[in-house]
Amino acid sequence: MQAIDQQRSTPEAKPKWAALGAALLVAAAEALAQEKQINRTELIAEGREQPVRRIIVSIPDRRLALVEDDRVMKIYPVAVGAMLSPSPAGEFKIAHRIPWPTYYAPGIVIPPGKANPLGTRWLGLTEKGYGIHGTNQPRLIGRRASHGCIRMRNRDIEELFELVQVGDVVELHAERSAELAQIFGALHASTPIRSERAPVVAAAPDGPMASGASGR
Repeated sequence: MQAIDQQRSTPEAKPKWAALGAALLVAAAEALAQEKQINRTELIAEGREQPVRRIIVSIPDRRLALVEDDRVMKIYPVAVGAMLSPSPAGEFKIAHRIPWPTYYAPGIVIPPGKANPLGTRWLGLTEKGYGIHGTNQPRLIGRRASHGCIRMRNRDIEELFELVQVGDVVELHAERSAELAQIFGALHASTPIRSERAPVVAAAPDGPMASGASGR
């Protein structure tokens, strides 16, 4: 027994044990990676893998596109910021989703309903005070008419609301690009090109409140 213990502790035996341990670690890592790949394949087959979503707004077109995995799923007409209160350009994310928002402005509180300028849904952006929302003035859709927010018809924002989540990317483009031309095609001849100021209700506060939202 003593001879066996001595043999196991010899310098020649240690590299063998180290090599065996390393081989076991590699095998375990490969098995884990294979299991993850199998799980991912199963999720894709079952349609449960989360798609990569983007909301792309072309301010010149006054159009919004929902893109999933680089495929255009829906295109909606929108109202964008007026010349004196333009919509911000850049890449943002959806920060919160609020159904039936309450409108807050200095000295003004408008509960959900027909008089609410935010309409029936609010998608707040990471750019504080801005969002995508419904409207109580659908006749202004397709115009430069807002205080900076992106306005949609209530039926459209209700549909979009169910298709997106917090964290989804929102791109607001002030100028046309090759991608926008591919998505939206030629500029729509029926889109009004004149600037129209929205009726001034009140200056919007800095951002959404706990139980509702402010809009622009």
